[in-house]
Amino acid sequence: MTARQPLLVLAGPTASGKSRLALDIAQSLGDRGGAEIVNADAIQVYRELAILTARPGAADLAAVPHHLYGVLPAAERCSAGRWRELALEAIAGIHARNRLPIIVGGAGLYIRTLLDGLAPIPPVPETVRAAIADRMAAEGPAALHAALARRDPDGAARLSPNDRQRIARALEVLEATGRPIGAWQRDRADTPPSFASLAFVLDPPRAALRQACAGRFRAMLSAGALDEVRALRALGQPANAPVMKALGVPALAAHLAGEIDFATAVERAETATMQYAKRQQTWFRHQLAGAERLPAGPGYAQFSERIFQDTCTKIRSFLLTGR
Repeated sequence: MTARQPLLVLAGPTASGKSRLALDIAQSLGDRGGAEIVNADAIQVYRELAILTARPGAADLAAVPHHLYGVLPAAERCSAGRWRELALEAIAGIHARNRLPIIVGGAGLYIRTLLDGLAPIPPVPETVRAAIADRMAAEGPAALHAALARRDPDGAARLSPNDRQRIARALEVLEATGRPIGAWQRDRADTPPSFASLAFVLDPPRAALRQACAGRFRAMLSAGALDEVRALRALGQPANAPVMKALGVPALAAHLAGEIDFATAVERAETATMQYAKRQQTWFRHQLAGAERLPAGPGYAQFSERIFQDTCTKIRSFLLTGR
């Protein structure tokens, strides 16, 4: 075992099979002390959205210890820095039990923050955040992307014109600090944790991913997703709260408000989910370029027993040699 503490990362887009693969890997490592799973999904941390975030069920939680799922209330905003604090605490506990932490999720920024350290970006005042949110609602992401390009062309070039969240974040930081977010990210305030990390990115074919996204959303509807959104709306969260922007929530909330019919809500939610998955794939291809690519996780035709066994063999070798 390497002197540095080991860390396994399973990243990839929504509906790529990350959670199932993490569970299978954790159970396969029972003869080497086992593993525990740490959530790296920005919305699965909220307790109010168990169905629409595909949170692991009771059987999975009983089979392998899971951390950072449903741990925060909807009213609390979880930043990458806040998640990193929680994740480091969970990881330290797992290492103390001589087990392997498996970081699982699609929040690329969270994963990069864990592996590379935290950029010293000052807090953005709520007034600035609200002003950008109002502009995004009124003008749309393409217009704000163009506005960002005029002030921070390098930063805008790295973002899709449809990436609402990252465009808004870049503009917030620029407005609040007068400095591009990329400049802050190049000036890390702390030393990254000294982990020996092995990373895999699940990267299914687009057609298969589209089918999986649609199938999972319809399964969520059957499991009670509409009632979950109804209960969420009753909490009176502001429209810019993270839980209110979670995949499926805006479309189902619009249906519950009488603004669109159910079929339109389903179509919008499925489209939004696939668009988000495509952005995740693009991000991981550029930002985790050193990770090994897998054709997807369990449930995909391309993911065979041989691929699973080869993956487990690489993990066991990593645990023995640190590389």
